[in-house]
Amino acid sequence: MQQVKGVIARVKGAPVEVVTINVPDAGPGEAVVKVLSCGVCHTDLHYREGGINDDFPFLLGHEASGVVEAVGPDVTSVAVGDFVVLNWRAVCGECRACKRGEAQYCFATHNAKQKMTLADGPDAGTELSPALGIGAFAEKTLVAAGQCTKVDASARPAAVGLLGCGVMAGIGAAINTGAITRGKSIAVIGCGGVGVAAIAGAALAGASPIIAVDIDAKKLGAASALGATHTVDASSADPVTGIRDLTGGFGADVVIDAVGRPETWKQAFYARDLAGTVVLVGVPTPDMKVPDLPLIDVFGRGGALKSSWYGDCLPSRDFPMLVDLYQQGRLDLDAFVTEEIGIDDIEAAFERMHHGDVLRSVVVLEGAP
Repeated sequence: MQQVKGVIARVKGAPVEVVTINVPDAGPGEAVVKVLSCGVCHTDLHYREGGINDDFPFLLGHEASGVVEAVGPDVTSVAVGDFVVLNWRAVCGECRACKRGEAQYCFATHNAKQKMTLADGPDAGTELSPALGIGAFAEKTLVAAGQCTKVDASARPAAVGLLGCGVMAGIGAAINTGAITRGKSIAVIGCGGVGVAAIAGAALAGASPIIAVDIDAKKLGAASALGATHTVDASSADPVTGIRDLTGGFGADVVIDAVGRPETWKQAFYARDLAGTVVLVGVPTPDMKVPDLPLIDVFGRGGALKSSWYGDCLPSRDFPMLVDLYQQGRLDLDAFVTEEIGIDDIEAAFERMHHGDVLRSVVVLEGAP
């Protein structure tokens, strides 16, 4: 057992706290990871606000890189000293999806069996719920060994750690779920971190045109810097009309909704070409409903309406490949890191994220290069 600093959301809506937590020794199938960096993702704010579930207190943080410090007695997939990016899809290898060769859809992903706990105060011993099974706003964390993906140790931790969630979700939504390729057109509605990552993924795949849609000029600028060939300012123009005008009047082959609201999903539905694909990667709230659409339009337009789970990624396949592209200068992960902050600065980072001032604030822990 070790005691380290970690950031928790103790109760719904309250500011986060830096506290001392207990990290158990790695048991069977588990690994203890010294965290080097962790991105501040909107999902962490959802946890703090009770938008995921009410299993407080939460140990926040999940978009992380680190070094394996210890492994359980049966772990062979990673070893002490490995530089890893953490993921929240440790595949089981046994469920019906895994057995049919589609591990990216694993229906029985798992986390560490032991629980990290509060170390001090009247609540000492209280079990923590780690965000997405990771809990990486901490100096060290306990995860399932399958949540660790070994990557090139010379890569910048603050940049490649972002593959652990938002950047992978966006790139994967374009390449894996949307199956975007050379010669196909794509539009992305919503240009926060996930949407801009989808644009970067489309650029990697050679798509053209690549159309970015948002109401914020700063976000459209970031989208252009990462590969968008055209932009539509949805604060002053209808997104459907704008996308159609830029695609010969037909609509895009793939339209990604990176916002996750009924109105943006409906825009995506009507902004795609015949036989085109809509990809929902923005996360809706439980109260949101599919918009009222004439069923004849669903039938008559053909194509596919898809949801993207974590960019339909397989971390063991996708993380090393994307890190290699980053190291080659072909994928600018550094552009997603707006600022590097300390573990005490997360509440202020939530506020900057709320106002759209950053793509990602990244917590950098002591000892990170």
